[in-house]
Amino acid sequence: MRRVAIALSVAAACAACAVRAPEPPAPRVANPRYEPTSPEVVKAMLDLAGTTSADVVYDLGCGDGRIVIMAATRYRARGVCVDIDPERIAEARANALAAGTADRIRFLNEDLLTTDLADATVVTLYLSNELNLALRPKLERELRPGSRVVSHWHALGGWKPQRAIGVPSEFGERFLYLWTIR
Repeated sequence: MRRVAIALSVAAACAACAVRAPEPPAPRVANPRYEPTSPEVVKAMLDLAGTTSADVVYDLGCGDGRIVIMAATRYRARGVCVDIDPERIAEARANALAAGTADRIRFLNEDLLTTDLADATVVTLYLSNELNLALRPKLERELRPGSRVVSHWHALGGWKPQRAIGVPSEFGERFLYLWTIR
């Protein structure tokens, strides 16, 4: 019953343009700065973006690289993994090698706020409200019209999403938001 109430309140919030999902539960991993996205949510994010083989998918704060790796394997897209943590970039590179997709992915160990996004056609985010808001001007300035942004859990302030969906996962329902740059 509680899930239905949350889903209805999120749907109402989306309709009112004040999209605001509840804060996520505490991470269930050793590093509190890194919470991997479940495979179900990764697939839903890439589907929501309409990812194709023509896309260049940037995952800002890529962690272990799972989003870009799935974009390369399932959708034949190219991708860019960006993370400030060198351990995460090393893990993402090792995972891409194991998946046979390393030749389709670039790995950037840098601050996502300084990463050049000019060739991105899809940008995926699982960050924080504060970081999403800090990224907003950069996304507006650097992404070309038609580029899509998908955020897991956190909205982008006053930007009204084209779509907002709930996805069942092992951690409960997760909310995803889609915007297309105009």
